[in-house]
Amino acid sequence: MMETSSQTTVAEAASEDATAIRIEGARKTYASLGQPHRDAVREVTFQVRSGEVHGLLGPNGAGKTTTLKMLLGLVRPTSGVFEILGVPAGPAVRAKVGFLAEQPYFSPLLTAAQTLALHGRLSGMSRAAVGARVDELLSRVGLAGKGDVVLAKFSRGMLQRLGIATAIVHQPYVVVLDEPASGLDPVGQRDVRNLMLELRESGATVLLSSHQLSEVEAVCDRVTILDRGRVAAAGRIDELLNIAGQTSFRVSGDDDMLPEGVRERVVDVAFSGGTHMFSVADSDARRVFDALDDAGWRVLSVSPKRETLEDYFARLLDSSYEEVGE
Repeated sequence: MMETSSQTTVAEAASEDATAIRIEGARKTYASLGQPHRDAVREVTFQVRSGEVHGLLGPNGAGKTTTLKMLLGLVRPTSGVFEILGVPAGPAVRAKVGFLAEQPYFSPLLTAAQTLALHGRLSGMSRAAVGARVDELLSRVGLAGKGDVVLAKFSRGMLQRLGIATAIVHQPYVVVLDEPASGLDPVGQRDVRNLMLELRESGATVLLSSHQLSEVEAVCDRVTILDRGRVAAAGRIDELLNIAGQTSFRVSGDDDMLPEGVRERVVDVAFSGGTHMFSVADSDARRVFDALDDAGWRVLSVSPKRETLEDYFARLLDSSYEEVGE
């Protein structure tokens, strides 16, 4: 790992470095007696910028959770550089990180308030500081009035909400969430999305590992996609999903059929609730707009054509499997 002066504090690193998380050349190799070595993670490199929500995606077994655990010191890496807020990811800087594991475990004998107090104290908070945040935090994650309830009576979804509260109890600079919407109903999933946006607005950095691709598309600024332990793609969501050379239109008019001058140029036409949605080649966009205007149609929106994250993800993995003959 890179050496950093002991004089550098976390706060100084956060203000001087626009990168909140840096992972370079991460590798984790498992060895079993009599079995060939297996690389769970192979040369994974990516950065998470300060103040953004960054998605870490991939199919089961792609190495997402192993990568997160190496960053947080829960799994010993075979090799690689791991930095948080500009300093090596050791115990001191990890005090500024909140973490929700994919399958969090809490003692069923404790109440929600006691669990939050325990995590707050382990994060270096005073009893008074933790006590002042318990009610507000429980309300924030949808558990208002549940502070005195023992966790043995909590549903899986309630435990997941509590896990999110424990991850942010100490108001960390960086929040790492591994499948935060697991076990939550649609309302709970919406609440998690809103919470991640609130964290970003407050200046926190969020690294999100999720199978909920619609959730990722809604909240993430950038994504890194892993496949079989390697980085398969990375970049801004809009840049990855934009389809080069095509423009999308949403229009409405008094006729069920699009006007002449438009029909012969469109592809991917859909109609719903009085609104037509279609795409055209960029070179035809001006002509189509003028034809719609001349015919008295209302142009509701014009934007670069995008595919969904689900479609992009599936296409990326399909091409990857074809390359290796699987």
